Amino acid sequence: MTIKILTDSCCDLPIEYLKENADIIDLLGMPIHIEGEDFVDDLGENTNLSSFYNKLREGKMASTSQITPLMFETAFRKNCDQGAQTIYMGLSSGLSGTMNNANLAKTMVEDEVPGAKIFIPNTVSASVGQGLQIVYAVKMIREGKSSEEIVAWLENNKLKTQHWFAVDNLEYLKNGGRISPAVAKIGTMLSVKPILRVDNEGKLKLYQNVRGRKKSIKYLASKVEAFVSENPDMLVMIGHGDCMEDAMKLKALIEDQVDPSKVILSNLAHTIATHVGPDMLGVAFVAGQRED
Repeated sequence: MTIKILTDSCCDLPIEYLKENADIIDLLGMPIHIEGEDFVDDLGENTNLSSFYNKLREGKMASTSQITPLMFETAFRKNCDQGAQTIYMGLSSGLSGTMNNANLAKTMVEDEVPGAKIFIPNTVSASVGQGLQIVYAVKMIREGKSSEEIVAWLENNKLKTQHWFAVDNLEYLKNGGRISPAVAKIGTMLSVKPILRVDNEGKLKLYQNVRGRKKSIKYLASKVEAFVSENPDMLVMIGHGDCMEDAMKLKALIEDQVDPSKVILSNLAHTIATHVGPDMLGVAFVAGQRED
């Protein structure tokens, strides 16, 4: 039976990758609001991502909304009508209630459509970590693996999916309630660049503060090096908030220190950018075990 991967715009996969695998991956975009404008995040395919980042740099604030149960229901029914099973690999339940909406839709469709098969594993991941899991899942589908085998792999590897993020502007974390206004003000004065990670509950955690951009880039590369012995054939995904030059510096550092099987570069889309701002750098790979 055909297997389809359904994901949301938090996956931060490159548009080129989505197009190459359009026979497998379907995307649901999260609604975005900025300056009186509402649109759906399509990872920049038909929306102007550069313009969005420029607005953020000008101090404009954006907000996101959840994907509704109806949107999920429509996507699930379409796949059922085409005789396909669905694996929804979305934003961690620790960061959004969107997964609850997906489960509501799954229950409705499975109650009404005999034989419907819909799987909703909790990725406990976000952004490049979520995207990286999808890359592995697509590879397994190409290899002829079943939905059950793919979901089992995800369950076994979700807490081995490492995420490390360097945030350039503390204002967005402050607005999201991640840090206090006082910490944001002092951090900005001292040029502190916080390092964030995703924990075992799929929540974003402040891990360490690093002084200066150059040191934060080196820190991200050091995390890849620290875990490479546990997965020598490492696939690495780098996400950047409209800062390709810094992303290339990080890529070069990683390739100098380890020999990854592949490095995927992606510009972070509207949804994640709304919450972390421009110039964020993130790196994800599957190796070892996350810190609790």
